[in-house]
Amino acid sequence: MIAYETRIGTISISEAYLSKLIGQEVTSCFGVVGMVAGNQKQKLFNLFSKENTVDTGICVTGNTDSIDVELHIVVTYGMNINAIAESITEKVKYVVGEATGITVGRVVVKVDGIKE
Repeated sequence: MIAYETRIGTISISEAYLSKLIGQEVTSCFGVVGMVAGNQKQKLFNLFSKENTVDTGICVTGNTDSIDVELHIVVTYGMNINAIAESITEKVKYVVGEATGITVGRVVVKVDGIKE
């Protein structure tokens, strides 16, 4: 939970909200097939649920000053991976900044698979 004080009151932003916000933007990027579970907790959840949710493969860490995002994605075969990663990085920084006012310090994009 990321919380900060304003002159009106306290604003709390959950990591689940940030994960879903980022997941929707990343899966809409050209060349991204989907997301892959990034840690053991997500892998275990996916085993039992059989659903691939938008926040799968996303890890958000940080505080009100800056957050770091780690993404695990699957890309389309034949696409320029560097261009996809740059596009995702810029989109994540823009969307999180516009929606929450929090700056994104670092976005790590890990390509865990390639699909045709």
